[in-house]
Amino acid sequence: MHAFTLIEMILAIGVASIVLIAVNTVLFASLRLRDATTDTVDAAAPVDQAMTFIRRDLECVVTPTNGTTKVLSGDFRVGNVTSPGVPEPVAIEMFTATGALSASAPWGDIQRVTYELRQSTDRNATGKDLVRSVVRNLLTLTTPETQDQLMLSGVQNIKFTCFDGMQWQDVWDTTGVTSTYTNLPLAVRVDIQMSGGGVNAQPIVLVVPIDAQTRTNTTVTAATGT
Repeated sequence: MHAFTLIEMILAIGVASIVLIAVNTVLFASLRLRDATTDTVDAAAPVDQAMTFIRRDLECVVTPTNGTTKVLSGDFRVGNVTSPGVPEPVAIEMFTATGALSASAPWGDIQRVTYELRQSTDRNATGKDLVRSVVRNLLTLTTPETQDQLMLSGVQNIKFTCFDGMQWQDVWDTTGVTSTYTNLPLAVRVDIQMSGGGVNAQPIVLVVPIDAQTRTNTTVTAATGT
């Protein structure tokens, strides 16, 4: 009966060791790649969620009501805006048909939505918090109840600009106080600059076309006759 020599055993063990080392290297490389991918996806998830909310709010924005009487459809304002019920100046205020209807909430689908940056409650956090503030009861005669939703942390700056058909405007106010526009813009661009990315960090950009437009800028009044 033929037996293995010592040299053959050493060669076999050596080959097996090389194979095990190669398998171990591939396995741990795969685990590191999986962890890196998971971290990247987890970091991108809040940004994607915030962009989804902003896009949906802008796509469902309702046209402003001209005149002094504004029922369930207020103005569209972009810039350093003071909004009732919101302690900080907001970057945008709009009325949008994104309210969730339910049997327990006696409100319609139109709600007032604002986006603003606030100081983070975490002292060790860099940047500010992007907050979405929602008012469902648009018929209240007192200060409206505002629901705050944290959209994104670590934000350095957020900017909304509006396209009027020729150029992008930093200020848009259908009330006529800070601008002469009485209709919605043709598109809205959102630039979000995250903190901690360095001087050359590129902002997150979102451009949303606005399809809702009023037919006229004049106030419609009901004619009365005898």
